[in-house]
Amino acid sequence: MANYNPILSAPQGANKNPKRVGRGSSSGLGTTAGKGNKGQQSRSGGKTYVGFEGGQMPLYRRIAHKGFSNYPFKKEYVCINLDQLDAKFNDGETVDKASLIAKGFISAKSATLVKVLGNGDVSKKLNIVVDKISESAKAKIEKAGGSVKTTETAEDGNK
Repeated sequence: MANYNPILSAPQGANKNPKRVGRGSSSGLGTTAGKGNKGQQSRSGGKTYVGFEGGQMPLYRRIAHKGFSNYPFKKEYVCINLDQLDAKFNDGETVDKASLIAKGFISAKSATLVKVLGNGDVSKKLNIVVDKISESAKAKIEKAGGSVKTTETAEDGNK
C-alpha cells in the first residue's frame, strides 16, 4: 500500500456551484433570469404539451381519424413457384413446411404461410401440403400425377 492517500478529493472542475438566476443584473442572469422576454415560455408553469402549436388547432385534432385498419390482421405468404419445386424436389417427395425449411425455401425462425404459384412446369409427382395454392399450380401438379392438400384455416372468408 505504498500509494495510499488518506485525503480524497474530486478532480478539478467536477464540482461546480449552481447558477443562481434572478439575483441581480451583475450576476449575468438577472431581470428575465435567462428566460428571454415575455411570452408563455417565460411565465411560471409555461410548459406546453407534445404537439402544441402555439394555440393553433394541433395536427392530431385537425386530421380526421375514422375507419378501421386491417393491417394488424394481415397475412403474409411466402410465394414459391412450381419451377423452383421441380428443381429441388425428387419424384414422390412431400412438399410441406418442414421439407421447405430443410431445402432452404423458408426460414425456420419465422412462422410464415406458404403459397404455391403456377409459374413453370412440373415433371415430377409431388405431394404438396401448403397453406394456399393457385388454381393453375393445382391443375399442373394433378396433371403430373401429384396430390394437393391445403391447410387453410376456417376463419378465412374467401375460400
